This record gives sequence, C-alpha cells and structure tokens, in this order.
Amino acid sequence: MDNPFNLTDLLRDNIKNLVPYSSARDEFKGEASILVDANENAFGSPLAHDYNRYPDPLQHRVKEKLSTIKGVPAANIFLGNGSDEAIDILFRAFCKPGIDNVILVPPTYGMYEVSANINDVAFKKVNLTKEYQLDLDGIQEAVDAHTKLIFICSPNNPTGNAINRLDIEVILNNFHGIVVVDEAYINFSQTKSFTQELNDYPNLVVLQTLSKAWGLAALRLGMAFASTAIIDVFNKIKPPYNINQATQDIVLEALDNVGQVNDWIKETVAQREYLVRELFNFEYVQYITPSDANFILVKMNDPRGVYTYLVSHGIIVRDRSKVELCEGCLRITVGTPAENRLLLEKMSAYAG
Repeated sequence: MDNPFNLTDLLRDNIKNLVPYSSARDEFKGEASILVDANENAFGSPLAHDYNRYPDPLQHRVKEKLSTIKGVPAANIFLGNGSDEAIDILFRAFCKPGIDNVILVPPTYGMYEVSANINDVAFKKVNLTKEYQLDLDGIQEAVDAHTKLIFICSPNNPTGNAINRLDIEVILNNFHGIVVVDEAYINFSQTKSFTQELNDYPNLVVLQTLSKAWGLAALRLGMAFASTAIIDVFNKIKPPYNINQATQDIVLEALDNVGQVNDWIKETVAQREYLVRELFNFEYVQYITPSDANFILVKMNDPRGVYTYLVSHGIIVRDRSKVELCEGCLRITVGTPAENRLLLEKMSAYAG
C-alpha cells in the first residue's frame, strides 16, 4: 500500500477520452434579455416561479454559499442528487466492470455494495473490529493491483461511532487509490471533518449531505468535497442538469438558517444522551454503542420482539439484528423530546 497516487492512471480509459455533453447553459454564461438557445417554453410555467428555464448546471450560487459555511473553496465542491449520485459516479469513473474492485468495511452504509453490484464491480469486505474500528492489517492484505476505492463511513452507519482519525490517515497516506470518507453524520460529532485536509490528500473524497442535520432529506442534495481534478471528473460524468432549480432555490434559502440548524444539532445531541441514560434502565437492554450520530445502536435480549411490539404502537425503528457484528441490535433515530418520551414509555411497558 505504498504506491504513489496518480489520478490519470486510476481513471477508466473511456472517462479519460469522454467528451462531456455541452448544454446551452454551459456555452453561455452571464445575463441576456432574450434566451432562445435551449428550446425552453418562452411563455413561462404554470407555477409562480420561473421554472421554464433550465437551472445552472454547476449550481454556482449554492456552492458559493456552501463554501462560506464549510470553509472549502467552491471549486472543490460537487453537488449530487443525494450522496448516492456521487457514490455511483466514483464507480463509473474509476472502476472497470468485471476487472477492478473496491474495499468495504462492514457493518456500513448499504449503498456502497448496491452501487458496486449495479456497476458490476467486485467488492472485498474487511469487517470492522469488535470495537467497530478499522482492521488496518486486513485492509492492507485485501488491497491488490485492481483495488480502486476504499469506502469509510465516519461516523459509521449503522453503529454510530466515529472511526479513529489516525487510522483513516494511515490509509490515505499509503493507498494509491481513492479513499472515500462518508461524513453524512459529521454534524452530530465532535470529530473534525476531513474537508479541511483536502490539500494534504489528493486521493481523498469526502461525502456529506443536507439530509440529516439540515433537515432536507426530501430534496436529495448530497455533497462531495475533493481536489479540483477529481471534481472536474465528477462534473464531466454527471447529467447536465442533475440538480433542479426548485432544489437550488430551497437550499439557498435554507443555508441562511445556520443558527437554527445548530440549535437542532445541540438539541439532538442532548436528546441522544437522554435516550442512552433512560434505555440503560431497561433490563432487556444489554449495551448501547457510544454514538457520534443522530441515532443509537441498542443491543437487547429480544430485538425482533421489541421491534414488532413498537410497530404495533405505531413506532418504527430499524431492525439491524441480522447484520454481521450488529447481532441483537435495533437502530433508533433520535426524535423530538415528545417522540423520545413516547418511545421510552412504550419500551418501559414491554414485557417480552
């Protein structure tokens, strides 16, 4: 794992040679009084907003605002239809179907494996340790000449804990391919984001989302942060108008409310600790993994029974009891104070 990083060598030949689609909005930038270049409906739309025009294909205004909030230059930001679009592009850019492979470290976010299967790319699983940390020796042994991507979710889903930062840095310093650090839950953690390390690691891609702390899951806006060279690859592959104008408008408005989001984060963390304290009072709860996310992984005596019981009372948690290393566990998202009180009330009445 000591080969130097070379982006050009990693790229698939068809991507190196790809001539991206050039939209009307790519060819013209600026202000104009008459736009008759993109075959749009010149009369408007049946909505109050002017949605008859195609959106900015590179979402410049959104990226500039995100740049201020995240402390990352706009040129280092890619916006996708959820983080799933960025994940899929990584496979299409760097992995030759039927030849290359990626490394996953389960238990982890399931879309990495799904996207690998969709793109006909082999994946090697190197399980986390019993403490839900990276098995560095196992990862080193799994890497071969065709390993292009390593996916690390931190804070991890479904376990909730942050991955040891020094271990991630070891991989970044020694792996010649792309290291993807998925920080979907970073807002709820005290760990430092890897977005501040982009200049140090040309092989780093950081994923984040507006679906969690920002409360915009319905909009499906994901972010990838990387070197400008990697961002150029993303923009080369993505559909011309992958983020619609309605989403861009709503996100711009939402990004003006950082204070509100920070208040929600503080309340979520406080409620997370409250849930942990209260759940330990139940005899059937065995262990709760320390969490850096907006959910907790709870190991209990009869997870399926508890799950079914909660469903009967209109409360839906996630049954992870059949996931390797999560045996006997339910994943519980932190709700509002009222939701959490009702959850605890029902769980306290569970007789098994």
